[in-house]
Amino acid sequence: MTRVLFICAKNRLRSPTAEHVFATYAGVETDSAGVNQDAEVPVSAEQLRWADVIVVMESRHQAKLRNGFGQALKGKRVVCLDIPDDYDYMAPELVTLLQKRAGRFLAKP
Repeated sequence: MTRVLFICAKNRLRSPTAEHVFATYAGVETDSAGVNQDAEVPVSAEQLRWADVIVVMESRHQAKLRNGFGQALKGKRVVCLDIPDDYDYMAPELVTLLQKRAGRFLAKP
């Protein structure tokens, strides 16, 4: 089982969409969080320790993680998808982009 943590800024659109999309993949367990303090689910050190792979939507999210949780990231694989905050929750274009960019890191359904 691969545990994947998806991260965006506020955990309202991109990362919850990714969590939902990839939750159906065989051998994958998902969670999501946001790096901003006003996120629906602010990222925690516990979530970072839980994850085998951490997937961020933008490089600035990765920088915030490194600044706030450097120790918890030691030995973790962090992948940046470069997906801007231009999509609504479960927008078909976002789902397609997520599958294209993150799907290669995960098992197929």
